[in-house]
Amino acid sequence: MINATSRRTFTTGLLGGLGTLALPLTVQAQPRIPQRPSARVIVDNDFAGDPDGLVALAHQLLAEKTRTVLVTVSLLDPKLSTYPPGTATREGAKLAADLIARIPSARGTPVRAGRDGVASTIPSEAAKAIVAEAMRDDPLPLIFTCGGPLTNLADALTLEPRIASRLSVVWIGGGTWPDGGWEYNLATDIEAARHVIEQTTMQFMQVPQNAYRQMQMSVAELAADMRSISPLGRWLYDRFTHPPAFVDLGGTWPMGDSPLVLLTALTTESSRWVDRPARRIKADCTYGDEMPGRTIRVFETIDARLVWADFLARLRLAA
Repeated sequence: MINATSRRTFTTGLLGGLGTLALPLTVQAQPRIPQRPSARVIVDNDFAGDPDGLVALAHQLLAEKTRTVLVTVSLLDPKLSTYPPGTATREGAKLAADLIARIPSARGTPVRAGRDGVASTIPSEAAKAIVAEAMRDDPLPLIFTCGGPLTNLADALTLEPRIASRLSVVWIGGGTWPDGGWEYNLATDIEAARHVIEQTTMQFMQVPQNAYRQMQMSVAELAADMRSISPLGRWLYDRFTHPPAFVDLGGTWPMGDSPLVLLTALTTESSRWVDRPARRIKADCTYGDEMPGRTIRVFETIDARLVWADFLARLRLAA
């Protein structure tokens, strides 16, 4: 039994404890390790296709070490498109714009659609925007990151060849070195890849198929981690829940475009790469003769743990 004195002591202690619990009604901003952008980035991808491109875009927009200045939308293989012919790049632009609108710090980032299909004598909005950004004077170097076919960059180079010396490229695409072979991003527009690799000497980093396939995330991880973090994570997760009928998923979904963020906004040090003589590209997507004097950096391993952990952390911080 609790007597009157004990009751008063108990009540006073309880109220004091509740008062202590109630004090932090507002959360002060925690000190952050300072970072500032070290490069401008153009993000190019076929956003109407595999939603891993949208994940990579969200990550790039949230990263503090790069400043995303332009988003361009590349074409999609018509055989894999769920959209009416000739509309995939415009639909991809809508998806990219919707994502950008959900990230307050990224609002206002321009989105431009590339051509959708056969080559045209009329420059696409994407090609014109790439040229404009590349020719603009800015103290930060410019990196073109591409998770799809190199169509928009090749079109921009045709429009203004001088941009080759004003930007560098990180590309997700091509088969495993040294043989090569069929790979979607390369096969979708092989002439664009030939233009960029064989007809220019621009700085070029390649993440071929064997390296980007290391970015495997389980479907359980996507649901338990990405979806539950925030409304933005939920929106991204929902893009994965209605794959085309011909897709038969296993236990994972490859986040093959995420290395673009790893190599531009985080580090190249924890991945393994080799500087190789560039090779010409054959019609069957295999690699042909070496090109004397032309060197590209080819990644063999990717630090999947780092890039995925950083993405989830940035979703939490943004929430």
